[in-house]
Amino acid sequence: MSVDLRVKLLVLVTLALCIAYGLVPLSAVPPTRILVLNTHGGKDASGNSNVDAVASLISKTGADLVLMQDVDPSALNTLGTKLKYASAGGTNGIAALARGFIGYHTTFPLTQTPAGANGAPASSRGALAILASLRNGEYAAINTQFDPADGRVGDQDLARIADAINSQKAAGRSFLVGGNFNATPDHPGFARLKALGLRDAWAECGSGDGLTYPSDTPARRIDYLFLTGDLHCSAASVLEAQISDHRPLLVTLK
Repeated sequence: MSVDLRVKLLVLVTLALCIAYGLVPLSAVPPTRILVLNTHGGKDASGNSNVDAVASLISKTGADLVLMQDVDPSALNTLGTKLKYASAGGTNGIAALARGFIGYHTTFPLTQTPAGANGAPASSRGALAILASLRNGEYAAINTQFDPADGRVGDQDLARIADAINSQKAAGRSFLVGGNFNATPDHPGFARLKALGLRDAWAECGSGDGLTYPSDTPARRIDYLFLTGDLHCSAASVLEAQISDHRPLLVTLK
């Protein structure tokens, strides 16, 4: 047997032993991906059902955690079954899907919007706090949707979100805050959130304007993911999809 052949055999045997004892992973675990998506009540911009398109988008992006707004409860159940994802929420149209397990979760209401003079029905908004076990570990998240009157997020709603954030901070864990805030980055309410330790993921790892609404010709950035503590991101992108009236926001964590 030649020296070269003996060397090759030794390398192969060593590699096999390392794999057997777990010293070398067979495949690297991909990074955690967070998708923020307003589903427009289960309808696309043309009023057609978007459930299949939403399921396809989640699958194609490889999203591990999906923070959803304007979710129809029946659509949430369908998506969870189709994708084999855990689901939580649905109250006030706020929900989450996870490729893993969702343990603790709770919802709390925000301001109710009265019926409009133009016949628009009354609506209520809310927030959802969850603790999800994903492939790369546990992640705490707060998902919300504001419905600001006259373009202004109410102090009461900000206070409720601040209480939820402080509860997560008291637990000593890093967490995510995402959703449809219906406000552009210059809104003064964001200064209050940033003072609580929230960092805009788009500012950290995105590029460009990050406009998300409306989906056909985006003119405003109103969908966000915020990071805290030791959570950081390597990429953020607004997806060119018109499966809703909002474009989805996809963030890859480090």
